[in-house]
Amino acid sequence: MVHAKEEKTIVLVKPDGVKRGLTGEIVRRIEQRGLKIIALDMIWATEKQMDAHYPKDEAWIKRLGEKTMNTYKKYGIDPKKELGTSDKLKIGKMVRSWVVDYMISGPIVKMVVKGIHAIDMCRKIAGNTLPYLADMGTVRGDFSVDSPAAANKDKRSVHNVMHASENKEEAEHELKEWFAPEEIHDYKKAEEDIMF
Repeated sequence: MVHAKEEKTIVLVKPDGVKRGLTGEIVRRIEQRGLKIIALDMIWATEKQMDAHYPKDEAWIKRLGEKTMNTYKKYGIDPKKELGTSDKLKIGKMVRSWVVDYMISGPIVKMVVKGIHAIDMCRKIAGNTLPYLADMGTVRGDFSVDSPAAANKDKRSVHNVMHASENKEEAEHELKEWFAPEEIHDYKKAEEDIMF
């Protein structure tokens, strides 16, 4: 088993985060938490890159549709009237295509973050993927109010400022997709001997 402080994850500052000047704030929160950034780059992603980034398995796509359906149910919105279907898989496919389109609409900042439970820590820093449900004090809770109800009405992705790998498998996949080994530069932070 790899030591917990060796865990790596991917964080992407999405186009809305970049355009709003939130990259520095996100980096600050990550580093303030005791994690370290060992790779960092701004790119304008291609459709092919974003398609490879997001899972294509049916369960993940259905989960996207389910999030929309739950929001619609909560606010009394008829999915058939809004989207022409109530099938979670079909809705998930629509949402996934909107997400890919959004992620190639402007530059993103990609980074590798390393440290104790980096995956869970970065997810905690980011907050709930649906900003209207994210706690204050998280990036999404502090800087976004978007929801699937509003996004789907406009046939677009939810603008939620940043992405953080959800689990170990996703982090490993994304590390290979976004960075070559020679682009990752590990080092020892000054406070590592003090913090852990």
